[in-house]
Amino acid sequence: MIIHEKYMQEALKEARKAFDSDEVPVGAVIIHENKIIARAHNQIKLLKDPTAHAEMIAITQAASFLKNERLTKCSLYVTIEPCSMCAGALVLARIDNIFYGAGDTKTGACGSVLDITNNSRLNHRIKVYPGILEEQSVTLLKEFFVSKRKLSSEV
Repeated sequence: MIIHEKYMQEALKEARKAFDSDEVPVGAVIIHENKIIARAHNQIKLLKDPTAHAEMIAITQAASFLKNERLTKCSLYVTIEPCSMCAGALVLARIDNIFYGAGDTKTGACGSVLDITNNSRLNHRIKVYPGILEEQSVTLLKEFFVSKRKLSSEV
């Protein structure tokens, strides 16, 4: 479990970068052979791109690093449960494992709302491990949305 916490701490560092840039604080890292090969955070506002989720950016970085569209022997660590877009991309990339912090009861696609990662009708399944440093992930998300509500009530 210690190694998973180490990698999730790296994802949390990325999430804090998103927080500091006024993006929803989601961070992700992708590991291959016990080495971080990709790290990203949400950049939706910055890039004016609804697909600029931390997971999507990390997938692109990892594929570039490996010079392969398949992320076999890779694991994703992400601070919140991936949405349907990200989960679908991870299935297509053939990633082996997803470790996430906070569950997402609104858009989670690794078992909360949908389970794209383990759908028997798809050609790949991903092992999913929820709740890695969950409290830190939830706290960061709550802080972000509390600050947003506070700002909107001041206007």
